[in-house]
Amino acid sequence: MRFNVKSALSCFVLILACQWQALANDESFLDGKTQINGFVDVLYSKADDKVYLALRKEQLEQQMLFQSSLPQGVGSNDIGLDRGQLGDTRLITFQRFGNKILLKQLNTTYRASSSNEAERKSIDEAFADSIIAGFTLAHEDNDFIYFDYTDFLLSDIHGVASKLSRTGQGSYSRDTSRSGIYLPRTKAFDLNTELEALVTFAGSPQGSYIQQVAPDAKSVTVHLHHSFIQLPDDNYQTRTFHPYSGFWKHSYIDYSVPIDADMERKFIPRHRLAKKDPEAQHSEAIEPIVYYLDPGIPEPVMTALKEGALWWDQAFTAAGYKNAFQVKVLPEDADPMDVRYNVIQWVHRATRGWSYGSSVIDPRTGEIIKGHVTLGSLRVRQDFLIALGMTSPFTEDKPDTSPQLNMALDRIRQLSAHEVGHTLGIAHNFAASENDRASVMDYPHPLFELVDGEISLANAYDKGIGDWDKFVIAYGYQDFTNNQNEAIALAELVAKAQEKGFLYKSDPDARIAKRASADGHLWDNGSNAIKEFERMSAVRNVALANFGANSLPLGEALSSLEERLVPIYYSHRYQLDALVKQISGVNYDYEVKQQGKSLKGNSFVSGEQQFKALDLMLESASADYLRLSNEISALINPKSYGSNRNRESFKGRMGIAFDPISAAEAAAGYSINMLLEPIRLNRLAYQHSIDKSIPSVEAVTKNVFEKLIKLKSSDTLEQRIRQTALSIYFDTMMSDELSPDVKLQMQAQLLSYQGWLKRKDKSPEGKVLLKYIEHYWQSGVWLGSFAVKQLPPGSPI
Repeated sequence: MRFNVKSALSCFVLILACQWQALANDESFLDGKTQINGFVDVLYSKADDKVYLALRKEQLEQQMLFQSSLPQGVGSNDIGLDRGQLGDTRLITFQRFGNKILLKQLNTTYRASSSNEAERKSIDEAFADSIIAGFTLAHEDNDFIYFDYTDFLLSDIHGVASKLSRTGQGSYSRDTSRSGIYLPRTKAFDLNTELEALVTFAGSPQGSYIQQVAPDAKSVTVHLHHSFIQLPDDNYQTRTFHPYSGFWKHSYIDYSVPIDADMERKFIPRHRLAKKDPEAQHSEAIEPIVYYLDPGIPEPVMTALKEGALWWDQAFTAAGYKNAFQVKVLPEDADPMDVRYNVIQWVHRATRGWSYGSSVIDPRTGEIIKGHVTLGSLRVRQDFLIALGMTSPFTEDKPDTSPQLNMALDRIRQLSAHEVGHTLGIAHNFAASENDRASVMDYPHPLFELVDGEISLANAYDKGIGDWDKFVIAYGYQDFTNNQNEAIALAELVAKAQEKGFLYKSDPDARIAKRASADGHLWDNGSNAIKEFERMSAVRNVALANFGANSLPLGEALSSLEERLVPIYYSHRYQLDALVKQISGVNYDYEVKQQGKSLKGNSFVSGEQQFKALDLMLESASADYLRLSNEISALINPKSYGSNRNRESFKGRMGIAFDPISAAEAAAGYSINMLLEPIRLNRLAYQHSIDKSIPSVEAVTKNVFEKLIKLKSSDTLEQRIRQTALSIYFDTMMSDELSPDVKLQMQAQLLSYQGWLKRKDKSPEGKVLLKYIEHYWQSGVWLGSFAVKQLPPGSPI
């Protein structure tokens, strides 16, 4: 029997056509289904608890945005699955292949802006897209195609299971029998369609974080949200990114630019904003930027958050707008995940954690469609606790703690402005503290001051928008008149800001203490890192001298003094980050070559400044700096029944008893680790080879031995600091990041110490150390290594 391929194929096509025709003729498909009409129509079938999408046929191949999010989260800062968390923003299309509907995410990284269609097509064909979901056609009529969206709506598009696994909480998988469509948040509007589901993940819990927040950690239930959004019109105007603009960068690779041009096209992300009257010096906006506050925020926090967010209107006013930035309370019937609303959400977690500002951004242009701020509710309580600890105000039955509360609310105002700034497209400026608090986009440490020997909170946080922020808003949002050349006007704005001396350093230069930048630090104050460390140390001394029973309100267990002491005892930790970066520090700007302007390049921090910083770093690790008084130690009892140690407690080695020695060990270890960071030492060796006034690696390591290690005292704290310094010294020597020449210098210093031990230290401990060193030379292993106790969490405050 001969097989006729052509006939078989014809039969197959005929069968498919009959099946499609049957789907089209099934007029009962819509019966019993609730229809929600909007940008993409939604149908819900109560009978089988399914949700269908009804796609207009002209919407096939039509580009739109798809946004996933997490409206109800897990409640753990450490896991990182917060209420209101945004997922990816995707440029997608629905495509039809026979009876299949495929959801394709388009590749927006590689493009061709050419008018040549063939050239654009060649780029599309060169780089892969991603099919993120597939559906089977359920029904079709003349205008619509219908498909079952339920499985994808209940899928783990947000990566909940993988996040639980990565954070060590256990292996979880989706359980559809305990999941379902959440109809109250499934809505459709003219420009967007919103869908939501309750999704349960089942698994075997392993980590403490998930067991802390879930009532039954074998079952973790969250809400997942999907948004389909019509693309904005073509009237949005992109604005060029400049390294000094203060904005984040939005970019793509353009293969159609001339050979002599940069292929990366760089823009800033920003909201669409324009004046009603572009020629007017001040004008209302055609459509103002409006942010909506979570109605669940309590007072007085609600008012503080609103006031802080509204600081940005000062910047928009300076840029020529009237009432262009507004803050309101979210209407009762509004969904905070709805892309039509910029929102400020108040998010609760089991522990204090980060706040952040995210945005839904059109990946084609960088236009911000929705700003979404997440503010951790425990941050205000942490600042209040710090203020109480610094001032110890409980000297009477009913003390006045309003100054401490006002300080905490001032911080919340600043935090609100900071995170809203991110959702306006603005990056961190960690050098602003060195420009007299020029920006709310810095991480500010409370500026405690000594006034007549007492600690004052009055100036702890700045109030109002900064001058740097006004420049940034002008760069991103100023509406230039028709007769202005935008490129020239933006260049003039940058030049004026630079002439004013604004410093600017963002995350890549500041976030890690081993970075080279001599300015731009997190949680610091002051224009001079050395003077500020000395000033902050003086404040710390006063706070510790006053610390005791007056740090505790009536009715509070004496054992809770420990957690109140932590942020006071370690209050210098943040300024240490700025201090240590003076050692091998480099001065530089985000400089761009310009016509007729000389280039500054970079320079090293002066040798004098580096030696001063070295002395203070060593002082910060010394017993004299870190010793707690016997009076304080005697007051801190083991935990009262009903209380427990937690992450905010000191890390000790004495069981339930308070351990002041390990508290100091953690602080000393922090200082020594940063000082002996391999990359810092590598950089220092190079700088010394160029400029002999800069400390050498030999000078640094010799000082470490002289001031921290060559201690023959029987004092327990001094002995612990010696062991801590030696352990870190050997860890550094054995680091793969350490350059071979620096390692040789460190080994030479060890050899010198070995000779000193033989001559000077005849104690039993000294003899053991000699044995350890001899073993190191033979095996490359240091027997005295141990895990240095870590500081309790510091950031964020």
